[in-house]
Amino acid sequence: MRIYSLIWTLIIIAANSALLAQISPGPLSQAHSHLEGISNCTKCHDIGNKVPDSKCLECHDEISSLIDLGRGYHASPEVTGKSCIKCHSEHHGTKFDMVRFDEEAFDHDLTGYPLQGQHAVIDCRDCHMPDNISSPEIRKREDTYLGLDDKCLSCHDDFHQNTLSKDCASCHDFEAFRPASLFTHDETEFPLRGKHQDVNCLECHEKTQRNGKAFQVFSGVDFSDCVSCHDDAHKGNLPGSCASCHDESSFDNFSGRRSFNHKLTNFELRGKHRTTDCFDCHKNTFNAATIFQDQKNVKESDCAVCHDDVHAGKFGDQCAKCHQESSFSDLKTMDFFDHSVTDFALEGKHEEVDCKDCHKGSFTDPMPFSNCIDCHSDYHDGQFTADQGVRDCAECHTVDGFDYSLYGPEQHAQTGFPLEGSHLATPCFACHLEEDKWVFKDLGHDCVSCHDNIHEGLIDEKFYPEKDCRNCHNAESWAFIDFDHIETGWALEGKHQEVNCRECHFEESGDNKRQIFGELEAECYACHDDNHGGQFEIGGITDCICCHTSVNWIPSLFDHNTTAFPLDGKHAEVECKECHPLIIVDGEEIVKYKLESFECIDCHF
Repeated sequence: MRIYSLIWTLIIIAANSALLAQISPGPLSQAHSHLEGISNCTKCHDIGNKVPDSKCLECHDEISSLIDLGRGYHASPEVTGKSCIKCHSEHHGTKFDMVRFDEEAFDHDLTGYPLQGQHAVIDCRDCHMPDNISSPEIRKREDTYLGLDDKCLSCHDDFHQNTLSKDCASCHDFEAFRPASLFTHDETEFPLRGKHQDVNCLECHEKTQRNGKAFQVFSGVDFSDCVSCHDDAHKGNLPGSCASCHDESSFDNFSGRRSFNHKLTNFELRGKHRTTDCFDCHKNTFNAATIFQDQKNVKESDCAVCHDDVHAGKFGDQCAKCHQESSFSDLKTMDFFDHSVTDFALEGKHEEVDCKDCHKGSFTDPMPFSNCIDCHSDYHDGQFTADQGVRDCAECHTVDGFDYSLYGPEQHAQTGFPLEGSHLATPCFACHLEEDKWVFKDLGHDCVSCHDNIHEGLIDEKFYPEKDCRNCHNAESWAFIDFDHIETGWALEGKHQEVNCRECHFEESGDNKRQIFGELEAECYACHDDNHGGQFEIGGITDCICCHTSVNWIPSLFDHNTTAFPLDGKHAEVECKECHPLIIVDGEEIVKYKLESFECIDCHF
């Protein structure tokens, strides 16, 4: 049995070997050797579809990724649309090289990275080498052209050791690293001008060693001031930067006449000093250590050090108290001056007046000041002086301002019109200001001199003699009226004493107002409405006083026993409304007092 089993095994092996030889066109290359065997065919081949590109790209995902990104040789027009096996065929033996092309004739532009300058003449393997490949998986492959980056530092060492931008192409081209032909100093924070353009780069950018490698310093070079590179010939005696006096053309070229900030010294230049040449004040010397030091201790207030005192010491040596730098003739406000040392101390509004408003000429010229009118015109045009001679403004006004007056109620009482009542609270301008002009004379003392006579022609002369408002009104309040109504023949009694005069004597309809004094009737119906709907009219007139008094509206004079139905027995206890209901007459609700019948059945059922 064992012999038979061995025979059948050999027969099956022989049969499979023959079958394999018939299916496979030849051995796979070394790169694909792990796919040998009939069971692996479908990993590359589709049945009836040879070798689709999708099978290749499933394994070669680095190529698939580049194609998807539109980068590299396989995404170029030269390759796009071609099948993978067009260039990379198989089954040609283990030693067969699937990646074959003429390196000398290869168009590197198709990779998306054109070779320029020195890149065009170097050998391919100088760039396509494992050390330049960042991916560990691709780096393991032999003779691969994949995995390179287009950044300069992926192949070249960073000579600047992270001190400059990694964008090498912003300064260097592909011909040579030196010189950096694309670099321009104008794009830095320190553009080269004047003599700096002639200086050798090494004067500022020294060559040295860093981290064991050659290195040249380009960043971090201090240029905040000239003394970062140059010796200070002034030995620290001058403040500010060198550039405020010098420029790059030459140290001997002094440009500080307009650019030097004199505020940095103890003497700030203002006014005319700003246009004065430096050497009008300072000695011109070529000794850099002493130049501009001759006025070092002169203060801004020491004017007499440079200027002659035209006042011969009369006003002291502090010229700046009166004068300013714009011009000797431009004086300040003189606020500092103590005017009390003169015979006219400044007080109130006089303290705010500019000196030149009073001193038209020299400050030392004598001036009259006994009376206000020596300087001020008589605003009142002689109203207070025409009949009394010269009177000074100080009788009514102070130096705190003309708007305020010392003239008060006590002084007003000395006139023919003492202020009383509401007149005490009335502002002066209400009576004395006419069309922006103050008037104090010939105003009149009668009420109608100031107040409109609203009763003109409406009140009988006997109640209003000489049209004197004081017959009814007083100065305390217009609303208070002291008039004895009994003089009219109609004395005010009861509630009539509490009624405001206007309730009876003024009629208002919208904007129209009418006063009534001589035309009023004395009957109740003349003022009061008939709330009974004419039930008690006699001859078309309802006489209210039959039932009512002026004390209140309660019908205190009414006696039910005088009617056709005297109240007897229980009727005397019944409320009025039980028999006298509310009814509507002409749209108004009234109490029905007059009943048509007094039969019991009319009320009782």
